This record gives sequence, C-alpha cells and structure tokens, in this order.
Amino acid sequence: MAQIPDTIVLKRDRDLAGREHEIWVRRGLFALLCVVPVLALLNLFGQHPATSTATGAAARLQVYAPARVRGGLLFEARFHVTALRDLKRATLVLDPGWLEGMTVNTIEPSPTNETSLNGNPSLTLGHIPRGHSYLLFIQFQVNPINVGHRRQTVQLYDGSRKVLELHRTITIFPRWTSRSEPSSSMSSSFLSCAC
Repeated sequence: MAQIPDTIVLKRDRDLAGREHEIWVRRGLFALLCVVPVLALLNLFGQHPATSTATGAAARLQVYAPARVRGGLLFEARFHVTALRDLKRATLVLDPGWLEGMTVNTIEPSPTNETSLNGNPSLTLGHIPRGHSYLLFIQFQVNPINVGHRRQTVQLYDGSRKVLELHRTITIFPRWTSRSEPSSSMSSSFLSCAC
C-alpha cells in the first residue's frame, strides 16, 4: 500500500470525522443549483403560449401568446377575431404594455391603418363579414433590460363602438447570459444578469 502524504489525516479527510454534516450542505447547495434548470424545463420562466378568449354579442377574440417571457426572447402573438355579426370597420386597440420594452419585428397581414387611440396603438383590420375570421400575427422581441409585469388588454372596436375587451398580463423575467469580461491579463467567464 502506498504511503499516506504527511498533510492527509485519514479520519478527517477520508472518513470526515466530525464533519459528517458537511457532505449534506454540499449536496443541498448542488440541489439548489439544479432547481433553476428544472423550473425552466417546467416552463416557469416563459415562452409557452396560452390562449385568452373574450366573447361579446358581435364577435369573439382569441389571443394566443406567452404570459411569461425572458429578456431577448423572440415570440409571436396571434389575434383571432371571429365575427358573430358584420364588423364594418374592425379595429384592435392594444394596451401600451404590448409595446413597452418590446420591439415589433413584423405585423402580418398588415393592418389597413395603424394609429393611436388615446395613446394606445390602434390597428384597423377592415371589414369582417358575419361568420368569417381574421388572423393577425405580431412578432415581438423582448428588450433585454425589460423586467416586470405589464398589462396587455386588447379591445375590439367596430368603428367607434367598443365590441369587447380582453384582459391579460405578461411577466418578463431578466435575461441571464454568459459573457466574458476582460481582466488585467485574461478573460473570465461568469453568469450575470443583464438588467
């Protein structure tokens, strides 16, 4: 058998005599590190879309978009308007929370008019005959420093008459990145919050 180095005490270093609890502290800390990826896999930190629905006498509106997102994430919101009566001049009015801290990459199909109604973005969809549907897709990117909760109410108008209103919120989590920062002679990698 090989000789034991002078600085190693078997009872202390191998058998952990008097330090039996320390292994559980290390295991507990490691388990805490594993919790974040597991919660992300369970979609706690966003991206999975959900459907919100509102129905009125003249129309039904379904919004299919994530309720939780992270900074830097690209996502799509789908607005599905079904006319239960003729809508002569259908217009979607969005809360500022739809655009606050977000970048709109594209809106398809393009609305016939984009304007503001009392400070809220307003998208004119045009005529939707009874029994027909209109699908509007908006692609967003969450700005990396955008964190918090936003109200994302959507109102559907027919001309100047409000047909219905749908209430929803979005939660924006910080963006966690791995980046390199230069030090005096070398670069070191670490996790940091870009918020």
